[in-house]
Amino acid sequence: MDSATADDLILSPDPQHPANLICTLCRNFYNWGWVTGTGGGTSIRHGPHIFIAPSGVQKELLQPTDMFVMDYGTRKYLREPPVLNPSQCTPLFLAAFDRGAGCCIHTHSQWAVLVTLLVERDARESDEDVHSKCFEIEHIEQIKGIPKGRGKQGMLGYFDRLSIPIIENTAQ
Repeated sequence: MDSATADDLILSPDPQHPANLICTLCRNFYNWGWVTGTGGGTSIRHGPHIFIAPSGVQKELLQPTDMFVMDYGTRKYLREPPVLNPSQCTPLFLAAFDRGAGCCIHTHSQWAVLVTLLVERDARESDEDVHSKCFEIEHIEQIKGIPKGRGKQGMLGYFDRLSIPIIENTAQ
């Protein structure tokens, strides 16, 4: 794919386009303290494409032209910015998308790390498989802004349960 055609994948005036949305989300996540500087990563699966924020770029400064685009089926990059590196989180993103996720946010916020450590500790104490564990929460107002899930209508409610899988993170 030539660079002009590849750029068509990321250039859109629509604020909900994945390349634009990732930039907005990363700016917000930085301002909320969910990601710091170049830490963490974000990716959105949209149809056959995966839009991936690059590695080593300040998340609050991302632009749509910084995005990598991968074909989900072939796992081949359709668009690669020439001076940037693909996210080191890409294997985590693919694992999440293989489980049916539509978006993946990899964060190193203190709260996310704490939740992961607590879930893993509880699994070990119960002799459960740590790798199949999820963070689950219910009876909390904040989940009312989260969709019920792929193929389901509406948003979660106070009495619903939000389940977030915890996927092992490795240095490489």
